[in-house]
Amino acid sequence: MESINSRIAEELGVRPQQVEAAVALLDEGSTVPFIARYRKEVTGSLDDTQLRHLEERLRYLRELDERRASILASIEEQGKLTPELAREIKLAETKTRLEDLYLPYKQKRRTKGQIALEAGLGELADGLLGDPMLAPEQEAARFVDAEKGFADTKAVLEGAKYILMERFAEDATLLEKLRGFLKQEATLSARLVAGKEVEGAKFRDYFEHDEALKSMPSHRALAIFRGRNEGVLSAVLKVGDEQPGTLHPCELMIAERFGLKNQNRPADKWLAEVVRWTWKVKLYTSLENDLFGELREGAEGEAISVFARNLNDLLLAAPAGPHATLGLDPGLRTGCKVAVVDATGKVLDTATVYPHAPKNQWDQTIAVLAALCAKHAVDLIAIGNGTASRETDKLAMELIKKYPGLKMTKVVVSEAGASVYSASELAAREFPDLDVTLRGAVSIARRLQDPLAELVKIDPKSIGVGQYQHDVSQLQLARSLDAVVEDCVNAVGVDVNTASVALLTRISGLNATLAQNIVTHRDANGAFRTRDELKKVSRLGEKTFEQAAGFLRVMSGDNPLDASAVHPEAYPLVQRIAQDTGRDVRSLIGDSGFLKRLDPKKFTDDTFGLPTVTDILQELDKPGRDPRPEFKTAEFQEGVESLADLQPGMVLEGVVTNVTNFGAFVDIGVHQDGLVHISALSEKFVKDPREAVKAGDVVKVKVMEVDIPRKRVGLSMRMGDTPGEKTEGPRGSRPAAAPRAAQPRKHEAKAPPSGAMAALFANAKQLKKR
Repeated sequence: MESINSRIAEELGVRPQQVEAAVALLDEGSTVPFIARYRKEVTGSLDDTQLRHLEERLRYLRELDERRASILASIEEQGKLTPELAREIKLAETKTRLEDLYLPYKQKRRTKGQIALEAGLGELADGLLGDPMLAPEQEAARFVDAEKGFADTKAVLEGAKYILMERFAEDATLLEKLRGFLKQEATLSARLVAGKEVEGAKFRDYFEHDEALKSMPSHRALAIFRGRNEGVLSAVLKVGDEQPGTLHPCELMIAERFGLKNQNRPADKWLAEVVRWTWKVKLYTSLENDLFGELREGAEGEAISVFARNLNDLLLAAPAGPHATLGLDPGLRTGCKVAVVDATGKVLDTATVYPHAPKNQWDQTIAVLAALCAKHAVDLIAIGNGTASRETDKLAMELIKKYPGLKMTKVVVSEAGASVYSASELAAREFPDLDVTLRGAVSIARRLQDPLAELVKIDPKSIGVGQYQHDVSQLQLARSLDAVVEDCVNAVGVDVNTASVALLTRISGLNATLAQNIVTHRDANGAFRTRDELKKVSRLGEKTFEQAAGFLRVMSGDNPLDASAVHPEAYPLVQRIAQDTGRDVRSLIGDSGFLKRLDPKKFTDDTFGLPTVTDILQELDKPGRDPRPEFKTAEFQEGVESLADLQPGMVLEGVVTNVTNFGAFVDIGVHQDGLVHISALSEKFVKDPREAVKAGDVVKVKVMEVDIPRKRVGLSMRMGDTPGEKTEGPRGSRPAAAPRAAQPRKHEAKAPPSGAMAALFANAKQLKKR
């Protein structure tokens, strides 16, 4: 049996030694960010993406091995473990295969087959299967026993049939073959449940939808499953036309597996019935459930991956930086909530204004906002993109025009999750004396200054950049999103003297308790002057310091290296580089020309290899560099504030809010994101939408279609597209405004007619070749 490390190494395309080293580090408690950044020599420079895959597969394969051991022990205890079976179990590569092998030995409720076996009908079943020349009625007469519940030959043959049905249905080789055949040949067929037309209008695209199971994309699979769960859609697996009076190809495969041949013998008709019932009663629903479960699992995995990629882009969006900011949380009847924060995010002032209906205090509001902006030297105005956002955007525009001397810039900010944060325990601890409604305005202001620092306070699932996020495994979703947040926070690093508990919690090696201890120590003793002072924090030991120190920055401290990503364990190396070059450490930092002339190979030794030395020289060149892009904003078109204002052909600027497998959603300022289908993202062929755009990008789009009743907007990033024309996309992909349901893949071979055993074997040779 191939080892876990070898299997993972093969999947990643790396050496087993690299995987072995990474697994050892993970088992010792090292985090993925720490290993990826500071243990490159040990792992052969595995990156964070490879390490995350390794970590996930390691978890799965270890669970598989635990289940394997449990199954072997159970069968051994029953005294039924043969060398051949043990070998097959040890070679099983998936949980599905393992459970197939265990099926005949699993403890289950008393079945009709077991009752028949207890009555001694196993001899009859074996006899008819082994010698079809035997006459079923005549042989069954010998087993009639009313006391055992088999009062006539019909009941006896029924019992024998269930014995064989259960035997056939528990054959692991047959199950594997049937499952593989259906994966390749089956079509998922969705239909509207009668009378649900109005209730299920949002699933209209799937009222009559057929698509090959093997090529169904995740978003369509999850949409159909959601429709089925809501009672709007039915969903079944089909192979071929499946007309009444025809046999299913899988029945032929069952017959072939057990060597059943039609020679017009007495038992052939009875055996054909056993085969037919095995498929229809025992296997069809079970395999359909298995394959639907597998499809859902794959679709969920892809949906989680989409969410994770979008979250990564959102967290690493460009920060506006340390500027005094006025946050506006728009509202109508309840007013707009206002909060002013300084360059560090500290709350300076709050207010509630009523510029919109029903109070319409427009001029008074502008006066209040102007006074606040002047008082606190506000540079930026952050406007939430919820209800009344465009009206409030217009208000900010007039404010800027009236007071040009204040030199302010307005930006519309996604407020997804702001209300969740406002009502959270974390927000209550941070702002115990601030009204819940005003906390949202603070969050909006801060997320403009630094999206990462603010968004880490919110449950990632509430940020709203997912695809069918409520339909997937919440445990796997949370695990994946937490990994994304951890990777993003550590990629940027944090200032240990200003970071919140929420932000510190995401640092490698830290947890909520240690993060709180750092803040408590900081509050009691003042700012940290060196990284080494972190060791004085309660419960922060050497191992934690090793994992966290490189990601915690001490700005303007005693040691300039403490403000960089150079790990304290590598400080002696930097000192050696300085001594060997006749420079001091401070003069080295930022001297790009000098550093680029150095040969990293000259400074390697048994402890620090070439990858680490190269990283250190790059870090000395630009210490503490932020990997996030430059900040820029979109300008929404004046006068376009609702769906009714949109006209096909309009060219607008917007911000990408969400990227899915089928395209990208763009906020164009009308309270309803528009969809740019994958075919309309570029003049060139686009396989993955993220090749063209990512969340947070500012893009120019053309309005292609507006469906007000369904609140749908079709957009294109190809300026040459003409609204209303069903032009083909690149390489024949479908246009954004007119998506079509995928056509079902037709099964090539016609199913044979039913009624005779000959039909079971008409295509046996052809199926065997599959």
